Amino acid sequence: MKMPQKFRTYCPFCRAHQVHEVEKVKKSKTSGLHWIDRQKGRRSTVGNMGKFSKVPGGDKPTKRINIRYRCSVCGKAHLRPGFRAGKFEIKE
Repeated sequence: MKMPQKFRTYCPFCRAHQVHEVEKVKKSKTSGLHWIDRQKGRRSTVGNMGKFSKVPGGDKPTKRINIRYRCSVCGKAHLRPGFRAGKFEIKE
């Protein structure tokens, strides 16, 4: 899917239609402090790891894309519900 880099759409902060700039949201690095990581760390390295020794499933054929829309007037950004696309490209 091709999407323009700038287009006019509704800004919830200005409460009016303004020109928005499109940017793809990058996935941030996890801290490793989630409960499942701590649970995995408590396991012994010898023998069966129980539920952690299972083979994980494969990826979905298309990924859900998150796009951030930044208003050119107020400078604030907002998100919309992501959509699925095989390819995503921001065109000039």
